[in-house]
Amino acid sequence: MDLALLRTFVAVHRAGSFTRAAALLGLSQPAVTSQIRALERQLGRPLFLRRARGVTPTSAGAELAHRAAPHLDALVDIVEAGLDQESGARTLHLAGPPEFTSLRALPALTPLLSQGLALRSTFAVDTEDTLAGLAAGHHDLAITTARPRGGPLTSTTLCDEEHVLIAAPRWAGRLGPGALPHKGSVLLEQLPVVEVHESLPLVSRYWATVFDSRPAASAAVIAPDLRAVLESTAAGAGLAVLPRYLCESALERGEVVALLDPPVPPLRTYFLNARTGTLGLPHIARAHEWLVRAAVDW
Repeated sequence: MDLALLRTFVAVHRAGSFTRAAALLGLSQPAVTSQIRALERQLGRPLFLRRARGVTPTSAGAELAHRAAPHLDALVDIVEAGLDQESGARTLHLAGPPEFTSLRALPALTPLLSQGLALRSTFAVDTEDTLAGLAAGHHDLAITTARPRGGPLTSTTLCDEEHVLIAAPRWAGRLGPGALPHKGSVLLEQLPVVEVHESLPLVSRYWATVFDSRPAASAAVIAPDLRAVLESTAAGAGLAVLPRYLCESALERGEVVALLDPPVPPLRTYFLNARTGTLGLPHIARAHEWLVRAAVDW
């Protein structure tokens, strides 16, 4: 029996779809379909039932996957171990939001460099594109702000980040002491807004959570990088909503001030994602474990 056909079969079984398996294997969907049909002809029985949204294994398919998948995974481990010995290093391809990846993930993984790990990072903003790239094998691990909806991916909750409403001290002085908790979003409408996108994603989420309303103002400054938003806000461009980890030092130095301390601050959750089965590879497993452990202090 052709091992390539078995490899394709296991990929389809795990992905639940010819299309997703094709992306994982770097093949066309017709090629995957052809290989599965060839394997079914060899075995003399169908392995999958075609559904409107993907495929499900027949009893024969489930049995074959149970018997074949562990052995194929073991072969992959042997090959990967051989590559480790030959090259002396393994490369981890990590994707995630630019600011979080720069300030959190990459520094946390740096100690693994002394263990022979090489790092390559991709800054990704769109969650769906990031997860599609992960499923297609372009990344080994991906950090996102949304959990994948099924497919050949596994997801681990990494951490929550608190969002803070900030402005330069001169803007806070214009609002008046103690006025904001009483007048809320109405008072804030006199301040310009600094954001990452015209849709005001961070400010809108904060307004919905804290004020149960939508922001009335449009952005005065749009900068598609949270670090640029922080610098513009500290320079006096207006108010902004930023993750606390990103603006903590600026708050301590007095470059910006928190305009409000709500009882329940808005939170955003980060998830660490991998392709199903790849956490059996030592270099990916080490990086995954290292990030999860570091996130306890985030």
